[in-house]
Amino acid sequence: MSYVTGKAIKELREKRQITQKELAEQIGVSDKTISKWETNRGLPDIGIMEELARALGVSIAELLTGDLRENENPSGNMKKVHFYVCPVCGNIITSVGKGTFSCCGVTLPEAEAEKCDEEHCLNVQTIDNEYYVTMQHPMNKTHYISFIAYVTSDDCEIIKLYPEQDISLRFRKRGYGIMYAYCNRHGMVKKMM
Repeated sequence: MSYVTGKAIKELREKRQITQKELAEQIGVSDKTISKWETNRGLPDIGIMEELARALGVSIAELLTGDLRENENPSGNMKKVHFYVCPVCGNIITSVGKGTFSCCGVTLPEAEAEKCDEEHCLNVQTIDNEYYVTMQHPMNKTHYISFIAYVTSDDCEIIKLYPEQDISLRFRKRGYGIMYAYCNRHGMVKKMM
């Protein structure tokens, strides 16, 4: 019989971006207990599994087996949003399912997001229950960030940017999601929130 591992608890906790103390408060144990579980010096009692799974955002079966499933229903989860960007006019088309779109006579490929790199780094700070987003990136007519989007499971907010504009934005913090930035030369990058 498999049982939850300390590694699984730690990875799930870090994915949800909560501290050991915050997780402990949610399930009614001490942060030292969470530390013991994560370092394999103890195991959570079977009676607390339901609360632990709920706090970590997974099912009990996923917690016990370590076989984590993403919601593959694109119509039920905005995090599955697809972006299509016109290279001619810069128009942005989004859909929660794959499709075929065209703009300015061009069939648009889906913009595939890469992880942020040194040249395309999203700097995100939390200020007054908002995400304050900045980037050190050229913003001239030939090389610029076209838009930044914040996508959660139930919402997609896009802020369009233009050359010569400063990259300094605020998004209302709505929970865990993905921050996207689209460079007109290098394509899309993303950062998990």
